[in-house]
Formats: sequence, structure tokens, C-alpha cells
Amino acid sequence: MLANSILLRTRAWKAVWAICVAVSLVLVVPVTPAIAQLEIDITGGNIEPLPIAISSFHGPQETEQQVGADIASVVANDLESSGLFRPLDSRSFLQRPEQMKMIPRFPDWRQINAQALVTGTAAIGADGFVTIEFRLWDVFSEQYMTGFKLQAPREKWRRIAHLIADAIYQRLTGEDGYFDTRIVYIAETGPQDDRTKRLAIMDQDGANHRFLTDGRDLVLTPRFSPTLQEITYLSYHDGRPRVYLRNIDSGREEILGDFTGNMTIAPRFSPDGNKVVMSVANEGNTEIYELDLRTRVQTQLTRHPAIDTAPSYSPEGSRISFESDRSGTQQLYVMYADGSEPNRISFGQGRYATPVWSPRGDWIAFTKSSKGTFYIGVMRPDGSDERLLSTGFLVEGPTWAPNGRVIMFFRDYPGDGDGQGSRVRLFSIDITGRNEREIITTTDASDPAWSPLIPKDSP
Repeated sequence: MLANSILLRTRAWKAVWAICVAVSLVLVVPVTPAIAQLEIDITGGNIEPLPIAISSFHGPQETEQQVGADIASVVANDLESSGLFRPLDSRSFLQRPEQMKMIPRFPDWRQINAQALVTGTAAIGADGFVTIEFRLWDVFSEQYMTGFKLQAPREKWRRIAHLIADAIYQRLTGEDGYFDTRIVYIAETGPQDDRTKRLAIMDQDGANHRFLTDGRDLVLTPRFSPTLQEITYLSYHDGRPRVYLRNIDSGREEILGDFTGNMTIAPRFSPDGNKVVMSVANEGNTEIYELDLRTRVQTQLTRHPAIDTAPSYSPEGSRISFESDRSGTQQLYVMYADGSEPNRISFGQGRYATPVWSPRGDWIAFTKSSKGTFYIGVMRPDGSDERLLSTGFLVEGPTWAPNGRVIMFFRDYPGDGDGQGSRVRLFSIDITGRNEREIITTTDASDPAWSPLIPKDSP
């Protein structure tokens, strides 16, 4: 009955999926699930998406019904985008939302081959807050699996939807979700020989888009702080490339470090957000430095006549991956965070660049070029198990979802000889190499950076 990759297992599920909230999201009632069975095994290579029915969240008034329908639509889009779920067409549903205030009629849902079911209610109070309750059901075992009831300002309804999608993803896969996140990237417009590049930010599904810079200065390689309040990036302000720190909400920015007369590039935060590692170019030599954001102390980590750049911390901060041509070609290396014991980890054919450590620490993503073709790939931190996930004329800039399951990158389409028809787009792909999808943006887009999960008490 079920696909090979979807296992039915019986276990006592006693944990409550709790949301710790303060201002913007107010938890009302967490509900403890009973014994449930349905689970998706995502360790296999070929996963058949789980058929899931997502009913509109019912409310007594028309405005509440609209909010409930909007939330259900975003939940469905989030889950479908993962490649692990197949939301069923609501026109096939045999039971209406208002008929499921308590227990669904499970035979109606088995009849349309739904294996999981999402139901919920929506209510809007006089204070403008929306109260949402959702439940996830195992259709075949007729068991309740997980759910919660929460309040939030009505304008935060999309965040509620992402939180629900994260809860469903976590309950059915056993891994953290990644839908309540944001993407910062470079928005590109204009002709190929005179591109305008602006910092932009959006939700992971492309909603709530806004520009952070006006395009007067060329900007590249934005990176999120673990706190989500700041980003670091490269800016060519006054024609000089230097690394900047910017507060997302206030717009305040500052130059990072006093590297007088030298170019600074390729910044990235430490896991605790207290340091930034970057490359400093001086008279033809490029070395990796670490800057303590609290003390402003600069520490040189590499000392080699080769080009050392694109540093990335391991999740616990004890090691740093980077690229270097010290072996004669562009390759990947790993060293301790103090710069000691650098070891080469890439030995395949071609050149390797832009290593980025997975949030779980189990993989390093990279860009590879060989015989005129570019690849996005992953390998273990010791260089083993190299796996190429995507290829193209030019694919670059890998960045990880916070659960370490999905990678986003950008793809450049060259167009004709005059640059006509050229495009730059964002894509995401699972670490198994499945489910490659374009991320829709309002302009051409490059250099994405995926945020950590947004804290539940974040406004």
C-alpha cells in the first residue's frame, strides 16, 4: 500500500511540540499526541512523496475563512517544495472543513488515498489577533499525531503557516523543518556590462521581499549572523572592496576591521556570532584573518604565498574550511580555528571552491569546475564520499538550510553572444541530488545566504 520509502512504524510519541513564544507569537494550548504510526524515511535515495490532504482552516466568518484558506495554501506549498510531500487537490475532498471540528471521517480520506491529513480552525479576535489551531492525523491508523493552538497578529499569518509546515515536517521525517526562515541575496538588474546589484531579503518561499540597499554600490556575498539581526557582505563603496556589517532592521552599517589599504573579501560569521572570518588581499597575496567583533582584535590565520580564501567555520567553531591554490590548483582545505594543521581534502579532477560547512557538521558543500562545466557538490569533512548534486554552465554560491538537508545556489544562463537572454536564478536541491527547484525572485538573483530558523519570539 505504501511506497518503499514510507514506513509504517508504531511507537509511543510522548513529546509535545512546544513553541516558546513571547511577543509576536503567543502559545495558547499545546496538545499531547497519542500513539501514531506514519513516518517518512528520508535516508533512501528515491523517495515517493507522501500524499497529504491539507484542509482549509475553518472559521465562522468570511474573513476568518480567508485567513484559514491562505494558511492552508502556504502550508501545502512549503511541504510540496521539500519534495517529500504531495498535497492532494482540495476538489477531491469528501469532507468539508466545518465538518471536522473534532474527529475526521477517516474512510472519506482513505478513499482519496490520503495518508496524512491536516485540519484546523481560524478565529480573529476584536484585538486583531488571529487564533489558529491545527492538527495532523495519520489516516490509516486513525490516530492524532501532533498539533498546537496559538495566537499572533493577523499580519503574521504567513509565519504561522511556516511554523505549522515545520511541525508537520518534523513529525513525519524526524528532522527539523526549515520553512520559517529567510534568504538574503544579491538582486541583479540592468544590462550585462552594467549590472546593478542590490542586497535583498525575502522569506524562503519568496514572500515579504524587500531591498536593503539602493544599488549605488556594488555588493556581493551576503552572510547571515546566527542572531539574524545582522549580515556581513562585500561592498565596493567608493570603488574599494571591503567587508561591511549591516543591521537588517535599522540599516546601520560599518566597515569591519582596519586593514588599511588592503582589500577584504569573503566574510562569514562564527557559529556564536562573535567573530567574522574573511580574506585580506595585500600586494598579490591573500590570507585568511579572523576579526573579534567584541574586541576588534584581528588575528591572521594563514601564512602562505598562495591565495587562501572563502573560509567557513564548522558548526561548533573548532575548524575552518577554505580554498587555496597552494598545491598548484584551486582545492579545498580544512584547518583548526587557530590556523594550525591545514589539510587538503579535495582530490578529484578539476578545481574546487567556496566550501561551506553544513549546520549539522556532516557535509561540506562546494563548487567544482572541470573541463568547462561547473558543479554543486558535497563531501565529508575528511574529503570522502564526494557527491555531485547539480551541474550547469555556471553554478555557484552554495548555502545550507538550517536543518542541513537542502542546499540553495545560483545558476547563470549565458544567453547569446551579445549577452541577450542571459539570466541568473536561485535554485534549491536536496543533498541526495533530488528535487531541484527554482526559487522565484522578482529580479535576477545570485549569492544566496540561508538564515537560521527564526526564533519563535522574534517579531
